[in-house]
Amino acid sequence: MFIQTEATPNPEVLKFIPGREVLGEGTRDFRSADEAAVSALAAELFEIDGVTRVFFGPDFVTVGKDVHHEWPHLKAPVLAAIMDHFTSGRPLFEADTIEATGHDDEIVYEGETAQVVAEIKDLLDTRIRPAVAQDGGDILFNRFEPDTGVVWLHMRGACSGCPSSSATLKAGVENMLKHYVPEVTRVEQTL
Repeated sequence: MFIQTEATPNPEVLKFIPGREVLGEGTRDFRSADEAAVSALAAELFEIDGVTRVFFGPDFVTVGKDVHHEWPHLKAPVLAAIMDHFTSGRPLFEADTIEATGHDDEIVYEGETAQVVAEIKDLLDTRIRPAVAQDGGDILFNRFEPDTGVVWLHMRGACSGCPSSSATLKAGVENMLKHYVPEVTRVEQTL
């Protein structure tokens, strides 16, 4: 098995491409070892000293590290854990916890606002998320405030905490959404 690695715009995150499907659909973000307990691979990656974050994309895994560790020391154990997992044939998740996450859909929008939200999600899914995935991350719709025109988005994977994520959010995502969806006045990031 050959696993490619790619740098991301976030120097603390590296993208690992195992050459096979990881999630296929959706994404999954793990910010702690406790959250990672539902996935054997994520749990194994968190056991490596210095690993602070794990993100599964459709066909890649991004791993975040703390500032006190360097990639030349972490890369080999991360590669080994990913290779061991995929060659073992074990499932990515425990049977009862399979849930790839997408946009937050807790809020139900009605009427004209529902149409605006559908347009925002469509732009995110067709134009923005594929570009962000190339950098090892994801960007998800959180909510839209129709009275102010503010769209709240959740940055995940390599994008979360990335020094250039706020520039991407403002210069790229906000400009595109404002251009195609005039009701949008501003884009903000959720934590």
